[in-house]
Amino acid sequence: MQRAQQGDQEAYGELLARLTTFARRYVRGRSGAASWLDDVVQETLMTVHRVRHTCDTSRAFAPWFYAILSSRLIDVARRERRIAGREATGGDLPERSTADAEDARDDIDVDAIRAAVRALPARQAEVIDRLKFRDESVRDVATTLGMSESAVKVTAHRGYKVLRRWLGGSRGAH
Repeated sequence: MQRAQQGDQEAYGELLARLTTFARRYVRGRSGAASWLDDVVQETLMTVHRVRHTCDTSRAFAPWFYAILSSRLIDVARRERRIAGREATGGDLPERSTADAEDARDDIDVDAIRAAVRALPARQAEVIDRLKFRDESVRDVATTLGMSESAVKVTAHRGYKVLRRWLGGSRGAH
């Protein structure tokens, strides 16, 4: 960090690579293979970059880094819990019969799909509508809705899973 603070770009790149490894292990050890592990790592590295000038290189680096990492882990875990509380998990919508599922594979009913999307919680419906019906990019949706790109992908994936179950198919929701 000291060399990085003095402008050594190579040392800074090496530091970030090492911190990525340490952060992944730390998060995995506390949260398992959470779908948002990369969000924690990315937000930690962005914070380190933004506040690197505050690191006192005469003191131990690890406590400074792990304080940032712990804080980002808590922030992301709380955010994910809030998001999960607003999203459908799959059991919230009625399932179709096998016969209905076979008919749905032969004939795509766009109105039924749009109705199913509208039946999702507002955030999931908005994400899927923007991605699939308005053909917006993940980046554009994330910016518009104030979400990370990763959160947009997770929200969409969870919505697709519910839609596949409700519409009776294992294909075609994305």
